[in-house]
Amino acid sequence: SDYFPGLRGWNFDGKEKIVKEADKAIKAPQNPIIDERIRQWRSGERKEIDDLIDVFVTLKDELINQPDLMRKATGEIDRVVGKDSPRLVQESDIEKLNYVKACIREAFRLHPVFPFNVPHVSTHDTVVAGYLIPKGSHALLSRYGLGRNPKVWTDPLRFDPERHMGGDDGEVVLAEHDLKFISFSTGRRGCVGTVLGTCMATMLLARLLQCFTWTTPSGGVDLAEAENELSLAMPLVAFPEPRLAPHLYRETN
Repeated sequence: SDYFPGLRGWNFDGKEKIVKEADKAIKAPQNPIIDERIRQWRSGERKEIDDLIDVFVTLKDELINQPDLMRKATGEIDRVVGKDSPRLVQESDIEKLNYVKACIREAFRLHPVFPFNVPHVSTHDTVVAGYLIPKGSHALLSRYGLGRNPKVWTDPLRFDPERHMGGDDGEVVLAEHDLKFISFSTGRRGCVGTVLGTCMATMLLARLLQCFTWTTPSGGVDLAEAENELSLAMPLVAFPEPRLAPHLYRETN
């Protein structure tokens, strides 16, 4: 059936049924959480950004507001995977999706998951950038301040994935080891799930862009932030329009 799509669904060797049942078992604990999150956003109970899903809602807002950026990201996916390819984006494609990853980096920079990093306590006197940090001090890094620092970033409030392109080897990575912003942190206490997080983040955005054309009823998104928090003041309302062959959507169920 990999070579003859018309034979899909016949399940000649029985393995397709086994895989689908395993997939349902894996997704069963997650689906109620996702459904509850959708309900909270629609009812207005939840407004603040507190995890990766919320960052991607804001990222999608940015791309909808700048169609040229969305076309660049979608065009990259079509070049790597193929517009008429009989498959969806796979993990093996991630290395080549540098513009997609640049969009994610820019979302991490401009719209962080939390306003502050996890606090740490200094175990001895130390000097950082000329500042003395005495032993026992509680150090708290501002994700908001780092990502929007005008001394580090040109026009910091503008969503511009291009600023993350053009590295020495051409590959874009989501981790920021120089702490110009915080995505997965760094050092010995950095996130142990950086590789997994990179894979999940890239696959999520890539498939959202590959599978659908996104529009809004008003033609744009209000990106004004709510008071005293990093989330948007107004919730996102977007319409997805399928852009691939119908059988590809059935295979992801």
